[in-house]
Formats: sequence, structure tokens, C-alpha cells
Amino acid sequence: QVQLVESGGGLVQPGGSLRLSCETSGLPFDFATMSWFRQSLGKQRELVARVRRGGSTTYAESVTGRFTISKDKAKNTLYLQMDNLKPEDTAIYYCFTNWGADYWGQGTQVTVSS
Repeated sequence: QVQLVESGGGLVQPGGSLRLSCETSGLPFDFATMSWFRQSLGKQRELVARVRRGGSTTYAESVTGRFTISKDKAKNTLYLQMDNLKPEDTAIYYCFTNWGADYWGQGTQVTVSS
């Protein structure tokens, strides 16, 4: 069965960096489109970044130039490198794929505060 497990969240000061990881199993990682979403308190879940089979990427305007999505095919792991973090980046971050159906990770909390 498909499983997505996020890690790497935590508390960081504005301007700091974090790298989130999404360990996957049960899906053909090389073929699946993988995404990071986030949801802040009182807001709808939004797409942060997406990487497709061929390597093309999409980023939310609010994170372009600061976040980088990547994947390690040997480890079946998706990453989100987050630099120059801002308080508005505070949210629960979720790993997602729609390989055959919608699958979500459990989420990892990112808090950006001084």
C-alpha cells in the first residue's frame, strides 16, 4: 500500500532554513508526480511545490526563489528545501501524490517565529 511519511519540520527563526523529507513506499516513485502542500490556521490547503516525472517543477508564487523541491530516486524520498523562511510560511506541510488515487502524508509542522 502507498505510504507517505513526512519529517524535518520544527521551529525556526525568520530568515532560517529547513529541509523537509517525504519517505515513500508502495508506489513507482520514478513515475509519480509528487507535491508539497501546506495549510495554515484559518486558511485552505495550498500547493507549495510540485515535481513531475520528467523533472519539471511548479512553485507557488509566494515561495518562488526560496523553496526547492527535489527527489532522491535511489531512496524514494521527496525533499523540500526551504530557505529565507518567513512567518507566513508557518503551516503544516503535507506530502502528496495522485498515483491512482489521492494519497497524503500525516503532515509535519513548520513554525517560523522570532
